[in-house]
Amino acid sequence: MQSRTMLACCLLGIAALTAQAQMGNSGAASPAPGTIVTPSAAMDIQLSMIEGEMMGAVKAMPAAKFGFAPSQAIFVPAQKTKFATVRTFAQQATHVAEANYFFYMGVSGLKPDVDMKAILKLTKKDDVVAALAGSFAFAHKAIATLTPANSFEVLKFEEPGLWTRASLASFGVAHAFDHYGQMVEYLRMNGIVPPASAK
Repeated sequence: MQSRTMLACCLLGIAALTAQAQMGNSGAASPAPGTIVTPSAAMDIQLSMIEGEMMGAVKAMPAAKFGFAPSQAIFVPAQKTKFATVRTFAQQATHVAEANYFFYMGVSGLKPDVDMKAILKLTKKDDVVAALAGSFAFAHKAIATLTPANSFEVLKFEEPGLWTRASLASFGVAHAFDHYGQMVEYLRMNGIVPPASAK
């Protein structure tokens, strides 16, 4: 029963992503309703959306603030919150970069040509920006391998659950959006309007 529920959620998620992808994120004309697009085209538009927003965010944060993380000091004294394990801004970005390689390697079987563990140790802005950009480039290559024939092929994946190439690709996009939302808060705590919000 749990597997059926998960499969239904994945299928609904892919349908929603496909519908949004057909609308596009530019001024270009959308395909006519009823048009069938390829899985790679639908997913690549979603990936491009989060890539644009996240790359804008990491470039907007000043290099001196890449070590910033929320702390108790920003809250009123009566509000007690634990911050010992909160990621810094740089760690948010490097976590997404490393995760992009992890998820999209699973989608495609492609092997990254980078040391994924070394990415997590990066702290300097230029290095972090380059690593994140490289991870999105890898993700685009992986998504290009999706076809109607293989998109819902069940994968052997490290995490428990029912994973197909399409559901893992969509989860990779969702994961990046999750961390982008946190990074937006970091920017605003430092008086920076996220570029995607300034449009």
